[in-house]
Amino acid sequence: MTAHVIADDAEALAVAASLADAFRAGASARDAERRLPHAELDRLSASGLLAVTVPAEHGGADVTQETLAEIFRLLASADASLAQIPQNHFVYVNVLRRQGSEEQRKFFFAEVLAGRRFGNAQSEAGTRHVQDIRTRLTPRPDGSYELTGVKHYSTGALFADWIPVLARAEHDNPHVAYVPRDADGLTVVDDWNGMGQRTTASGTVRLDAVTVPADRVVPHHLTFQGPQLHGAVAQLLHAAIDAGIAAGALAEAAEFVRTKSRPWFESGVDTAAEDPLLIQRFGELALQVRASEALLGVAARAVDAARGHLTDDSAAEASIAVAAAKAHTSATAVLVADALFEVSGTRAALDSLNLHRHWRDARTHTLHDPARWKIQHLGCYVLNGTRPPRHGLL
Repeated sequence: MTAHVIADDAEALAVAASLADAFRAGASARDAERRLPHAELDRLSASGLLAVTVPAEHGGADVTQETLAEIFRLLASADASLAQIPQNHFVYVNVLRRQGSEEQRKFFFAEVLAGRRFGNAQSEAGTRHVQDIRTRLTPRPDGSYELTGVKHYSTGALFADWIPVLARAEHDNPHVAYVPRDADGLTVVDDWNGMGQRTTASGTVRLDAVTVPADRVVPHHLTFQGPQLHGAVAQLLHAAIDAGIAAGALAEAAEFVRTKSRPWFESGVDTAAEDPLLIQRFGELALQVRASEALLGVAARAVDAARGHLTDDSAAEASIAVAAAKAHTSATAVLVADALFEVSGTRAALDSLNLHRHWRDARTHTLHDPARWKIQHLGCYVLNGTRPPRHGLL
């Protein structure tokens, strides 16, 4: 595969806006038919967008996190499933940036620049909690590893060239093994049947004694031994997806009301778009969307500032800013996707229109991480000056 190499932030945003316009047209049909976006992902790879965070010394544009968040917001406003697929790609590019050896960075960044995609095999089902990881990397006498386990919610794995696998190795420390999609003993099962984000193919990955060379393993546990932005970067992209879902739902609601809704007979106006009560409600919804987008920008700039001068304090401020943005965007995405029906009227509930995809996507995506815990950490930080924990989910 060959891919265009994007030069800078401005080009990245222009490419993202163009792709979002192209992807929007087929989003509803892909969702309704659960038609997996193979062609769209190939176009995304070829565009060069998947390589925009590769460091400049390795040939990438090394865009800001503010730009990256806006890329995801734009894509999610068009197709939330499609935007979700590369989220883990960027997370695991970031893992290499932080903990990869020079040789690992040189090899994998070249792969990313060529358009190769990272999936993920991170979460597990049936364990005590989300950080109870039971997949194992067992050392072999020749210096390689044997990788065994079962992963769920593996967004992007079905479409990936490389699947980063989170596993425990020596002393139970978490490592990331970068495994080729076609490795012996690795099976990707397309068994995702969520009500929302239907085309993310977030299914099961089975690892049965997969051989992993030592130079494909990264000591991820070292990330959390000092100030870090791993969780802030990952959560920022989740917040951007939620903000995009809200913006997409609001835009579709406005278009529906302008072109299809009838005015309520008591309003005394000729079109639904002139109804003063609907105008008021759209203003209220737009206010929430704008607030979410503003918080997203504040959070992204805090992450960028911390990347330039990483300390315990700057990392804490970035994590808290992202937590605030994520809590607000999660609520806004669900609110606006639900209000779409309130403002549009009975006809909007027709299954054939598939307007409910916005709500299904919002409700499904916002389950990733509970906002209530983000608000707890925000409160502890403001009231007692307590820095948030370094567990990578904040």
